[in-house]
Amino acid sequence: MQVPWYVVSGFGAHLKATRQTLVIQKNSQKTELPLDQVTHLLLMGGHSLHTSVVAAFLRSGKTISFFEADGQPLGVLRPYGSRPDQVVHDAQVTAPSHSYALKIARGAILNRLLVAEMLEQGRPDRLMYEGELPLMQQYLAELEYLVRVDEIRRVHRLVSDMYYEILSRTVPADLGFRRRTTRPHTDVVNSILSVGYGMLYGNICVAAMGADLDPDAGFLHKGGGSLVRDLMEAFQPAMIDRPALELVRGGLDPELYECGTERCLLSDQLVGALIALFHASIDNEVIDEQVLNLRSSLLAGGDFRIIKT
Repeated sequence: MQVPWYVVSGFGAHLKATRQTLVIQKNSQKTELPLDQVTHLLLMGGHSLHTSVVAAFLRSGKTISFFEADGQPLGVLRPYGSRPDQVVHDAQVTAPSHSYALKIARGAILNRLLVAEMLEQGRPDRLMYEGELPLMQQYLAELEYLVRVDEIRRVHRLVSDMYYEILSRTVPADLGFRRRTTRPHTDVVNSILSVGYGMLYGNICVAAMGADLDPDAGFLHKGGGSLVRDLMEAFQPAMIDRPALELVRGGLDPELYECGTERCLLSDQLVGALIALFHASIDNEVIDEQVLNLRSSLLAGGDFRIIKT
């Protein structure tokens, strides 16, 4: 799938440009891209950027965005007077939020149900208590009849709380994971999930800005990064929760983390392993397809749908 943005991540790349070509040298690998295929260059981490790249992009009406290595936005360069993101922002804030919030919540609940049912398969005992699955399915069915976004948020929150409680039954009790908590976390499972969610947030934020979407103009969520958190919802179960649970159930060396009453600290070794794990499980092609689908829906009135993972 060809997307109109290009991401350079990590550290140590050298970028220069001719009038027709973007040249990226990283380690021993050299990549050359026709400039007419890239409308938005996104730089994550630390790289050497020749002024020829800035001149070539601004001269041809293109955009360059800068991010921390974890995907947090830093700033944007664009030609004077050019604001393509304003068009998309206006479409976002005037879009029917109920319709988008409904589909986002529905996709999130469906994918959480799939993971919960998958975790129950092959177990010698019942994972879910009697009535839990029918209740979650009932909440899913009720979504279609809710007329206010606040009601959709309430149902989404209820199912999410139930989902994390179910997940907690699949990991050793002595790890102290009972539910999803806010930072600072005091158990290792929540800490691991936060590493994964942070990576997923960064990848989605970069793609959203590449498509000129406003990361802060969400539908289901509100506030800073709300659109990114909207798009994360359906992807968290497969891209983060499943690999995280597999890792934890396989056994964690207690020497790799230290948990106390105030916070849980992960060792550099464990963080490095988590970065590799989630780098492999986060599917950027799916993310790009989802972002393109949303942009098309907002600007051209196409059907918005949650991409399957």
